[in-house]
Amino acid sequence: MGNRLTEIATRTGDAGTTGLGDNSRVSKNSLRVHAMGDVDELNSHIGVLLCEELPPKVSVLLVEIQHQLFNLGGELSIPGFELLKAEAVVVLDQALADFNADLPRLQEFILPAGSRAASLAHVCRTVARRAERAVVALGNEEAIKEAPRQYLNRLSDLMFVLARVLNRMNGGDDVYWKSERMKNA
Repeated sequence: MGNRLTEIATRTGDAGTTGLGDNSRVSKNSLRVHAMGDVDELNSHIGVLLCEELPPKVSVLLVEIQHQLFNLGGELSIPGFELLKAEAVVVLDQALADFNADLPRLQEFILPAGSRAASLAHVCRTVARRAERAVVALGNEEAIKEAPRQYLNRLSDLMFVLARVLNRMNGGDDVYWKSERMKNA
């Protein structure tokens, strides 16, 4: 992996390029850099969500997810390298099953709303979807492993489920969409 930064303002990016972990330089507008940036933004949003009062089980899971997102960012920064393992996807699958087991079935779409923590989880969900699209776009142009795409797909689903869990944390509920179709049914 590349050298650890000891000086933050290096000025090496002033010409519109950035260094990757393999010491190559690419445009700051490359698909790879977009994917890295979206994953970084997602990790930051999860950090904000962690500032909320959360069930300990959720907090522990989110901290682990932050570490895995750092692995994913590292993998994206070094073409051909693998840091995010398939086992990380399995952890998300298990968390999805565990948290979803106690939720009522959805009868209608829900709005990204409710409690502050649930709303922040919805923001994380949408950023995870954007990061997934960026990784898919990168994968259409360059060879990348399957785990990054799968991880982001599962993570966006998990953030949706966690938003529902967090809305119920203090006796609340989801905010249901008042669709015209359902109103007239």
